[in-house]
Amino acid sequence: MKITVLNGSPKGDISVTMQYVAYIRKIFPQHELKIINISQRIDKIEKDESVFQGIVDEVRSSDGVLWAFPLYLLLVPSQYKRFIELIWERGALDVFKNRPAAVLTTSIHFFDHTAHEYMRAICDDLEMRFVGAFPAHMRDLMEEEGREKLSLFASTFFEAIEEKAPATKIYKPMINGNLDYVPSHSQDKIDTRGKKVVIVTDSEDSQTNLGRMLERFKDSFSSPVEVINISEMNIKGHCLGCLHCGFDYLCRYEGKDDFNEIYRTKVQTADILVYAGTIVDRYLSSRWQMFFCRSFFYNHTPSLIGKQVGFIISGPLSQTSTLRQVMEGWIQIQQSHLVDFISDEYEDSNELDLLLTDLAGRLISFSEKGYIRPRNFLGVAGMKIFRDEIYGGLRGVFQADHKYYKKHGLYDFPQKNYKKRFMADIMTVFSKIPPIRKEFPRRIKKGMIKPYQKYL
Repeated sequence: MKITVLNGSPKGDISVTMQYVAYIRKIFPQHELKIINISQRIDKIEKDESVFQGIVDEVRSSDGVLWAFPLYLLLVPSQYKRFIELIWERGALDVFKNRPAAVLTTSIHFFDHTAHEYMRAICDDLEMRFVGAFPAHMRDLMEEEGREKLSLFASTFFEAIEEKAPATKIYKPMINGNLDYVPSHSQDKIDTRGKKVVIVTDSEDSQTNLGRMLERFKDSFSSPVEVINISEMNIKGHCLGCLHCGFDYLCRYEGKDDFNEIYRTKVQTADILVYAGTIVDRYLSSRWQMFFCRSFFYNHTPSLIGKQVGFIISGPLSQTSTLRQVMEGWIQIQQSHLVDFISDEYEDSNELDLLLTDLAGRLISFSEKGYIRPRNFLGVAGMKIFRDEIYGGLRGVFQADHKYYKKHGLYDFPQKNYKKRFMADIMTVFSKIPPIRKEFPRRIKKGMIKPYQKYL
């Protein structure tokens, strides 16, 4: 059978992801895996409709589709996101309908679940028959167990196609709200108190809810705030995954466009950041994903420490938990504070007015107090993955990260805490003595709260 592999890596055939596809080819030579380098050719695909149509024809003639890509910043690469948008913009949905699909990713398992959730939802929206997903660590192929699992994944995919197996759907179509937002003029202005407020958006169109929400939000302040429109920013291209920045945070595009300079001089110098965008196929636009991916020139090092962050979203935010989780995790990794999301999912413009003004006030208040909410699993687990991967195998590539992690104590491995290890060993020994073991549950409960008493 013929499988069309839509390759999301901007590195094309020499990507890690395509090595996994090459292994499937080796194990199953009876099947044709037609690889199409989507991200590497996105400029041509977008500009030349005949190139896009050629890809559609390949999909039409295939028995199944394998969405294969490396994980970039918490999602698919922005080039891949743009291709997905083109499917809707150019009316190619029918070609994907009822076609079997699977997803294969390579990463260090940092938020690969959100990328898979996004692609599963896209498959459901395209009415494809989703067969399964394979979230590989980038080094799994070098282990026998990893190769066995990959082989089983591929065989299951092929069998499902041959047997025309039915597929479940877990994501319902998104429904946009009906609010035509008409903002009122803000009477009580909020003093910025010397805090620098920067709004980053991909649209300021006053004919849209997003544009009017931004105007109302800006009108909440007693002094002007700065707006960066990334759609008008001079950005030469998407992140290429070239790792040029790994040594010293210097991007390959350095001096060739405006992105890095604006990020350093305007985004990083802000006290308060507000990101504003419209939901496009369960996420923000591909232009927004380009912005996030290009900011990776700081690698795995936090670049927005201590900032207050808010999101103003137009679209069905409540129906895409993936977007919220991606942004919350990203802000926590940045060691910033996510104050709130405000969307236009309301029936009353006055209510939205109040929410936007309240967001403005809380951003200023939290900034004055320097409050950063403690990280939850998203931020804690994310940083532990970075810590282990940078120290364990990636420090030769991400040398700038390695220097930063050493300097700022991010290599906080638990095995280095000798006191805790010693106490755990002592407890283990004593718990083997029958009388102590019998009393152990009662004593341990009291022992757990004893250190807190001096604070109470």
